[in-house]
Amino acid sequence: MAVLAALAWGATELVNRTARAWFEKDVTLRAQVAVSGASEALSAHLVTGNRRRLGGVLTELARDDRIMAAAVCAPDLRTLARTGALPPGHDCADVAARVAGRPDGVEGIERVEGGLVHLTVRPLAEEGTALGWLVLVHDLSFLERREAAMRRFTAGAFGVVALIASFLTFAVRRLAWRSWTRELRGLLVPQAGPRKPSKTFQPLLQDVRQLVTELAAEQGAGGRWSPERLRRVLTESLEGEGVVIVANREPYVHERPAGGELRVVHPASGLVTALEPVMRACSGTWIAHGSGSADREVVDARDRISVPPGEEKYTLRRVWLSAEEERGYYYGFSNEGLWPLCHIAHTRPIFRAQDWRHYQAVNRRFADAVCAEVDGPDPIVLVQDYHFALVPRMIRERLPRATVIGFWHIPWPHAERFGICPWARELLEGMLGASVVGFHTQLHCNNFVESVDRYLEARIDRERQSIVVGGRESLVRAYPISIEWPNHWAAQAPPVDECRAAALAELALPPDGRIGVGVDRLDYTKGVEERLLAVERLLERFPQLIGRFTFVQLGAPSRTLIGHYRELNERVDALAARVNARFASGAWRPIALLRAHHEPPAIFRWLRAADLCYVSSLHDGMNLVAKEFVAARDDEHGVLVLSRFTGAARELTEALLVNPYDLEEASSALAAALMMPAREQAERMRAMRAFVGDLNVYRWAGRMLSDAARLRQRERLSTRLGPGPRRVEEVKVP
Repeated sequence: MAVLAALAWGATELVNRTARAWFEKDVTLRAQVAVSGASEALSAHLVTGNRRRLGGVLTELARDDRIMAAAVCAPDLRTLARTGALPPGHDCADVAARVAGRPDGVEGIERVEGGLVHLTVRPLAEEGTALGWLVLVHDLSFLERREAAMRRFTAGAFGVVALIASFLTFAVRRLAWRSWTRELRGLLVPQAGPRKPSKTFQPLLQDVRQLVTELAAEQGAGGRWSPERLRRVLTESLEGEGVVIVANREPYVHERPAGGELRVVHPASGLVTALEPVMRACSGTWIAHGSGSADREVVDARDRISVPPGEEKYTLRRVWLSAEEERGYYYGFSNEGLWPLCHIAHTRPIFRAQDWRHYQAVNRRFADAVCAEVDGPDPIVLVQDYHFALVPRMIRERLPRATVIGFWHIPWPHAERFGICPWARELLEGMLGASVVGFHTQLHCNNFVESVDRYLEARIDRERQSIVVGGRESLVRAYPISIEWPNHWAAQAPPVDECRAAALAELALPPDGRIGVGVDRLDYTKGVEERLLAVERLLERFPQLIGRFTFVQLGAPSRTLIGHYRELNERVDALAARVNARFASGAWRPIALLRAHHEPPAIFRWLRAADLCYVSSLHDGMNLVAKEFVAARDDEHGVLVLSRFTGAARELTEALLVNPYDLEEASSALAAALMMPAREQAERMRAMRAFVGDLNVYRWAGRMLSDAARLRQRERLSTRLGPGPRRVEEVKVP
């Protein structure tokens, strides 16, 4: 509509300008004709000095309805004769300045009090002798009246056209919407008799039906997902069987410092944060690498222990690795090879044949542990993350009827990048031993399917996101992971005011001080350096925050046996020291770098005390710290500043989304977070809390287990019905 109005206005202006140019040319020609016709008579009367006859000639000229007034001036520009009153500023004395140095006279359009006029001043002469000047003034006020009338007409016409166009648009949209909804309703709710779907809707039909089915299931199965609902799915759909989880990281680590007492530590792991509540709800067995210094002291003869301590909801089975195996399988192939391969963080992946052999051997050890722990031939096994890409196929070879779900917690790279790995085919074949291969986002699913298409001989159904290799089908699905809700760590944390008062005192901040927080393993993918540089830029641009704002970085040491990680630790230390040396005063420091392992209660106290949480990952599958911050803020205050390169950015859209590489944008977002009104903070936090509450980790697990149950049921039916046709053929009809 605005474009149409602009076009109409432009057309009006063009018409007006063209018409004005025509009228100006017409008046100029009229003036020339009038001067030519009257010059001879006026010159003769000037020679004789007959002023009465001069007045008569001027009166005849003024009969033209376009000429307002005329005058004859002496050579010295005294008025000799005139008709009526010349407009102010246009009598003989006034035109003297105009004709000075212009012996041929002047003409042009000028504005007077009553509107526009056209002034013509021409010399009167006979045989080369100057006799005087003729002054003609034409009325051009009609031009402005015509232009005003044209604009009014155009505005009115445009208004009528706009009303007609709006009515037609509304009518067409209404009819199209009615037709569209009628067609779509007919597809979703089958009518009597055969109905052929419209070609327009055929590509969308299956997706819409699936979405409607999922929404109906969500609404009809008990509302928000909870531990009770997850247990109900397990009981009703999976006949009460526990699940087996395979993960490198164990949920509880037993440590005994030299000469100290035994203590239980929660590892710094997003995977553990997400899966541990699921295991408490479902029971079953968690198979993991026993890495604690006292882990062997507490297990039974089969390397098992019941956890959580004091509750004993499920079994933790520990697998022991030698130092050489851990270096090759974990530090080598997994974290020097696959980790940088899958993250766009500008670190070159390293692949060694010896590391690959250890990776294969350890994957075999864990597959053996799964087979030893399950009770029947068709268990449900959840294989977690990039440490165990080969395990699904190994389990399938031993337990063909097992329902295996493989979940990849980090990004999956595009196909060309994945091809860097020398054993790309083996990894893909291992993962496709699973019935379902899960990722956090649809983009990662698409990249995985493209990798299979490029490197394996497979039949791919892109509409169903299904891959068939060796006669066996695997579904590829997006399951965005989340956290426990309600979150028991948030529920156990002190009140926000108490957390905040303690934090302000510890950081030597005034009562109105502001606190930012970041919680990460010290990993190069987390953007910790970029985060601290953004804080430095914030203080440069907003010096009023100096002495009033501290950013607290909780950094758990990680993978320090790898050179890149040791170098990162050193760079982060040096950067924090430089920024502190630049801005610190007295006891106050702009950056508090707390490089140690922090238990969840301590983490949640900082999350509740902070004014903002900055998650600056350079590339991340999901990032659960962002969701933990949302869970911690039951006061509905605090602002989440979130890297757009995280999977969480696709869900927590009410956060302030930034490019962590862009320090100007990041520092601006930090400033906006610190200055955001409490009402806006509450609106944003309320929306994010509602989202995380609905799409919690129980829903994540419930969707995967429900899909697994459907697959299991389908496979059982196909196995049971398989011999049927052969038996029918053997029946002899008399």
